[in-house]
Amino acid sequence: MSDPTRGTNAEATAPAAANGASVPTGNVYDKYGTRNPVSRLLMSGFRRSLDAACEAAGPESQLDVGCGEGVLAHHWALCAPERRIVAVDLEDDALQATWAQRTAPNLRFGCASVTALPFDDGEFDLVSGIEVLEHVPEPDAALAEMFRVAGRNVLVSVPREPLWRAMNLARGAYVGEAGNTPGHVNHWSRRGFLRLVSSFGEVEAVFAPTPWTIALLRARRSGRA
Repeated sequence: MSDPTRGTNAEATAPAAANGASVPTGNVYDKYGTRNPVSRLLMSGFRRSLDAACEAAGPESQLDVGCGEGVLAHHWALCAPERRIVAVDLEDDALQATWAQRTAPNLRFGCASVTALPFDDGEFDLVSGIEVLEHVPEPDAALAEMFRVAGRNVLVSVPREPLWRAMNLARGAYVGEAGNTPGHVNHWSRRGFLRLVSSFGEVEAVFAPTPWTIALLRARRSGRA
């Protein structure tokens, strides 16, 4: 995910997965380690909201899909050493090299597609997909698979539109693409995103740190409504 507040001197296109897939893997901009004061402020609010959602879910096991470089999965593993965490993304040599640097006794990384997760039904208390669905050509299929392996909760976040693109345009980024970050193939307002995810599970909590929408949902074991 490209941070819409960063300077325009570091523009890049999201890399394709090493296996030739069109879905990008990882981040072209280190949003978690940025020194930009505005970006740091936004990311602080984003991460506080995610931590609050995880705390509300209280899982003993968690699957993080589309984990990228594994920053959040590693953070959660260190914060909750009693929680079993599995983090997956598409096969990518650069990502796997980064995973090797982020270790914890309760954390395991692996390669898998969000639309074909190699796990049992209801295997994880919490399934998280942070900044994933905007990149996936078939978000309904991705959500269905996430809810399949979720025993209790699903946590998802996406950029909030049209604010996201407006912030990109305000800094002169991606003007030719109307402010759309490369790799974003889906765009949701807060209302539109909640309408989508609520067809898969019951919305338990919503967080709206600028410029994101974050939803914590309760899985319906009987399937989509």
